Amino acid sequence: MNKEIKCEIYRDNMQNYKKYAIPPAQLVIADVPYNVGTNFYGSNPMWYKGGDNKNGESKLAGKAAFNSDFNFNLYEYFHFCSKMLKKEDKKPQQRGRSSDSPCMIVFCSFEQQHTLIEAAKKHGFMKYIPLVFIKNYSPQVLKANMRVVGAVEYALLLYRDKLPKFRNGKNSSGGGRMVFNWFSWEKDKKDIPKIHPAQKPVALLKKIIETFTDKGDVVIDPCCGSGSTLRAAYELGRNSYGFEIDKTFYLRAKNEMLNFNNQPNILIPESKVQMSIFQ
Repeated sequence: MNKEIKCEIYRDNMQNYKKYAIPPAQLVIADVPYNVGTNFYGSNPMWYKGGDNKNGESKLAGKAAFNSDFNFNLYEYFHFCSKMLKKEDKKPQQRGRSSDSPCMIVFCSFEQQHTLIEAAKKHGFMKYIPLVFIKNYSPQVLKANMRVVGAVEYALLLYRDKLPKFRNGKNSSGGGRMVFNWFSWEKDKKDIPKIHPAQKPVALLKKIIETFTDKGDVVIDPCCGSGSTLRAAYELGRNSYGFEIDKTFYLRAKNEMLNFNNQPNILIPESKVQMSIFQ
């Protein structure tokens, strides 16, 4: 791996980004809080002791998944993205080719999409493409005898005006593959630590990063949780930067997800947690 590729995670809020001199990003990926409150574990086997619904309720029953769910400010998030994403590509494009303009991908619930689209517009991100991720399992297994259960996740690809950088494997002789608006969601193998309840598979994140960036580009995850986005970007030769406010997730991301063979070029700065943003 190129020693100049950076992978940095900060135990801090994304609104303190100016302290870290992070270069402008080609791609911002985030799984923003769903604000589902105490319903997070409502249809998940984790509600029960040992994951077996024959057993009594676990300590997770009626609990929220994340302390930050109730404090997340969507407009502050889009302000961050408007400042940290690269400017629009002003060069004339060849016919049939995308620009090198940046974009963001926001994982969300189906019900959140309209709210996100409208908030994005207020910060200059006027266009979008809905994305769907198809699983072969459902976390709503305990509801299976009562109703149709969910086995998909959703995201929005948001951009300002020009279609963003798009890499579909095309080479000098033509060709390339079609990239659909749905992706297959496969769980990571055992070599990837399971840290976060809403963790995205590294393999899936690699598909996204490869599609919208080139080697050496910058990828930012403002709500990086387990650090899986940072790992995926680093392994593809992209520079990656992430913010995580929760101490437990930050430490596990630092010590487990991003500790691949003790690579010396993984920079993990220890920074003070800024809580004033939540007050």
